[in-house]
Amino acid sequence: MTRKHLILPVACAACVLLGLFSGCGKKTAATETEPEVSVATPEVDSVVLRQSYPATLSATQSADVVARVNGQILQILFTEGDFVTAGQPLFTIESTTYRDAVEQAQAALQTAIAENEYASKQSVAMQKALEADAVSKMDVIQAESNLRQSEAAIKQARAQLETAKTNMSYCTVRAPFSGMITESVYSAGAYVGGGAAPVTLATIYSTKTIYAMFSVSTERYMQIADTNNGKKLDLDHVPVVIGDTTSTVTYTGKLDYASPDVSKSTGTVTLRLILDNPKGELRDGMFATVKLPYATESHALLVKDASISTDQLGKYLYTLNDSDKIVYTPIQVGDLYDDTLRIVTKGLRPDDRYVTTALLKVRDGMKVKPVE
Repeated sequence: MTRKHLILPVACAACVLLGLFSGCGKKTAATETEPEVSVATPEVDSVVLRQSYPATLSATQSADVVARVNGQILQILFTEGDFVTAGQPLFTIESTTYRDAVEQAQAALQTAIAENEYASKQSVAMQKALEADAVSKMDVIQAESNLRQSEAAIKQARAQLETAKTNMSYCTVRAPFSGMITESVYSAGAYVGGGAAPVTLATIYSTKTIYAMFSVSTERYMQIADTNNGKKLDLDHVPVVIGDTTSTVTYTGKLDYASPDVSKSTGTVTLRLILDNPKGELRDGMFATVKLPYATESHALLVKDASISTDQLGKYLYTLNDSDKIVYTPIQVGDLYDDTLRIVTKGLRPDDRYVTTALLKVRDGMKVKPVE
């Protein structure tokens, strides 16, 4: 190999070595990006604490519509679910038999009146005849007895006529009060035997107001009673929610009843709210959720319940110090408020910032970029 050919590889190797050594003194800085996290400060507010209870709606008034006479149902004058008014005709029952009974009772009354008039005249005539010594005292007594019997016969005939008229009126079955009516138990043409005992034809539920019935623990009931002694709770406007997660309507009810005893099987006290129902939207048997107030707390410290984590030591929040570093902060909590906020009773100050999102991406001591 010639000298010229040796110089070229050596020169190339030198260049490579120079390149390597020239890079040894330079270090690429790996800048760690501080993660952005959403933070908030606690809300401080005076709050009313509520607990949700399942409830069942029931009509404040209900009654069976009954047949009181025997006969065939000729007409049904309503449709299931109709709103009917007090006195409205609902059924008609074949009335021929009862119409005949009224006519017979009227005739019997007229006969009794006529016999009474005759007995009255006879009594007067006998009294005059006695004064003229034309009849005996016994004749007068008999005439007076006949008069009293005729008067009693009139009373009896009038009573029978009233009974006949009442039975006749029962052939038209009317609504006892205004409300929603159920489906008829019988069809037109059916025979009902209501003469011996009333037979149920349908049921009416009053819809002007409605009850919400629910139960609470004895401890909660005592807490409400104690708190309300100071008139701090509004039990005249208790929210009652109807519907599911997709659609809800909220009404308000007034607490108007607490059972005088405690259920031996459940240890609960039954409470009742009464709700106005002017449009008749609420129905007997519906399910509802009552949000019952049980306590008030002034200057409560509130944080988002979703921001609270739990470990083996208990509840904690991730808070930020003045250097924007994450601080593991143990806390003690109270009740849930308004479904999304939780009362913090210990471990947090009103001006503390706490992490609300990305809780799994942060750790104690990490420096972050807070976003409020």
